[in-house]
Amino acid sequence: MKPRISMITLGVRDLAASIHFYEEGLDFPRMESPPGVAFFTLNGTWLGLYGRDALAEDAQVSKEGEGFPGFSLAHNLASEAEVDRVMAQALAAGATLAKAPQKVFWGGYSGYFKDPDGYLWELAHNPFAWIGPRDD
Repeated sequence: MKPRISMITLGVRDLAASIHFYEEGLDFPRMESPPGVAFFTLNGTWLGLYGRDALAEDAQVSKEGEGFPGFSLAHNLASEAEVDRVMAQALAAGATLAKAPQKVFWGGYSGYFKDPDGYLWELAHNPFAWIGPRDD
């Protein structure tokens, strides 16, 4: 197996609301997608949105269960000010604040929000290294 993630697919409760959150609220570039799913390009990978029940059925796992999913998605930014700006954008789009942006123990600056389905996104500035592809 090659060391890469091609796509992250989130099982969502309301596809139309989640599409609106990511496309209109966070300005993610939506790709042409078949009905019942939405794809966004993320500069090196894709984000897929698919109905929660349908995704569970596709994976042949129980659709029941709530709580901490055991992972978060991260978006690195070039400065603390950008972290604050993107957090404000996410909150204005309907995200829920999980942890306000702040200086963190490892020397960076980060905060967390939850998307409409409760998926955690970390917004971070790492002054020591850039993680991921560079912005165009």
